[in-house]
Amino acid sequence: MSVSISSSKREEGKETRRRRIVDAARALIRETGDTGLSMRAIAARAEVSLATPYNLFGSKRGVVMAVLEDAREFQEKFSTLKNLSAVERIFRALSITFAYHVQDPDFYRTLWTSLLDPRGGDAELRAELITPQSSLFWRSLLEEARQEGAIAPDIDMDLLQQALNGRFASVMLYWVMGGGSVLELEPAACHGYAASLCASATDAWRPQIRQRMLEFQADLITVRRQAQPEPVPS
Repeated sequence: MSVSISSSKREEGKETRRRRIVDAARALIRETGDTGLSMRAIAARAEVSLATPYNLFGSKRGVVMAVLEDAREFQEKFSTLKNLSAVERIFRALSITFAYHVQDPDFYRTLWTSLLDPRGGDAELRAELITPQSSLFWRSLLEEARQEGAIAPDIDMDLLQQALNGRFASVMLYWVMGGGSVLELEPAACHGYAASLCASATDAWRPQIRQRMLEFQADLITVRRQAQPEPVPS
């Protein structure tokens, strides 16, 4: 029994140190605006020895993967949407994604600043966020949308996916450059996706997707109006 209790306490201690290291890395990224953190800086912030992050995560890449744990939560939340159409799941996937940005905008602004850096940014971070699996995820949704009759058969799927990627990147770049609040991300991206999907839709689906586009348009206008400062009485 004592051996079991001792083992349990050791595991609890490891989990506590893991959480401290992850929280430290995330806080440093948020505060410094730099994703290229050293393991020494992370260990110092977490108040652990330099060897501890290596022992628990193996490498800086392991820490980065733990910091980006939102990806695992995303899959859990997305898996509950199986009864919706593929088109609607595309919009819901964007909604889930941007909910994380609203919760921690400084952290995600730093990530996207690095990803959009024309000089290359943080290579390890880029490798974790821009993966073949991510591309396949969105492509599978587009293929499902075509199978459901939403996307016209003469639409090139590679070009459509590139267009949607461009929509997403432009929204993030606009935000990173200070062009809008974090609350604009979801309606702006969904509006852009809906516009591209509407142009690619079959006649049967175009009215439905266009209606969604108008709804996102209204949401975006509302968010921007609410962000405007109140006029000063003369």
